[in-house]
Amino acid sequence: MTVQNDHSLNSDRMREFLAVVKEESISAAARSLNLPRATLSRRMSGLEADLGVRLIHRRTNRLTLTEAGKELQLRAQRIVEDVTETWNAVRRLDDTPRGLLRVSVTGPHFAKLFTGFLCDFPEVRLEVQSTTRHVDLLSEGVDVAIRVGPVQDQNLIARLLHTDRLVAAASPTYLRRHGHPVQPEDLADHNCIVGFAGAWTPTRTWPRRDGGTVQVGGRLSANEIELVLEAALEGIGIALLPSAVGAEHFRSGGLEPLLTDTVGTDLPISIVYADKAFIDPKVRTFVDRAVQAIQKEIPRPFEF
Repeated sequence: MTVQNDHSLNSDRMREFLAVVKEESISAAARSLNLPRATLSRRMSGLEADLGVRLIHRRTNRLTLTEAGKELQLRAQRIVEDVTETWNAVRRLDDTPRGLLRVSVTGPHFAKLFTGFLCDFPEVRLEVQSTTRHVDLLSEGVDVAIRVGPVQDQNLIARLLHTDRLVAAASPTYLRRHGHPVQPEDLADHNCIVGFAGAWTPTRTWPRRDGGTVQVGGRLSANEIELVLEAALEGIGIALLPSAVGAEHFRSGGLEPLLTDTVGTDLPISIVYADKAFIDPKVRTFVDRAVQAIQKEIPRPFEF
């Protein structure tokens, strides 16, 4: 029975902890929560005991968070928001999108999708962050991600929006100076514009269409697609580009596709969200609108 009561109080303890963080004082937080100071102080000590870590440094004039306290603050804020939104959704039962929606974006940003969503659903608060990293939706508190590349997490629902292909390309200027690669292995002798395999670890391989990889390297490593494209157009090296990104320059002759039968891979673009029994109305509505908007607006792949 005690364990059940502890679990039932978890969200309350998090609300109380967040109040202490906000007020930087147990006394002030107790007043805002309409609790006796001794009760709140005892509960904060109990929370630390349950977790086995110190959350707050108690100083004479104010309180400061430990590293564990900072981590709990980040996660507790999201959990409290989720609990509040869940209760509101159940109580209202009107299927109206409302509350905070966090979206991670890779690739094109589709600004009108987001501004239109805000205009149509005034009870929604929207946080959009652009990154080339595949964020962990569950641990980082992200509701929806527009993701380039394969989706391997079995805890996510992925709706395929579009499939492009990655193709190696270089400018005529570069090819006049350095020659054409005839086979994939020739790329090792060329200056290739590569991305990152990790935080600051340049990619050392490109995919082959048969499922293998080929060694590459070069002077420029970048994950900003406009920079990669511009560098290729300027003759700095060979780039691996989505065909839709290079399409205009393939048609004009500014870029020449290379090794199209042997180097590159298909490039899926998906919208993903957590596989939960209850899909929040704001998530479900945003995903449905995003699928329509992105499939309509995304550039078509170039046909070789």
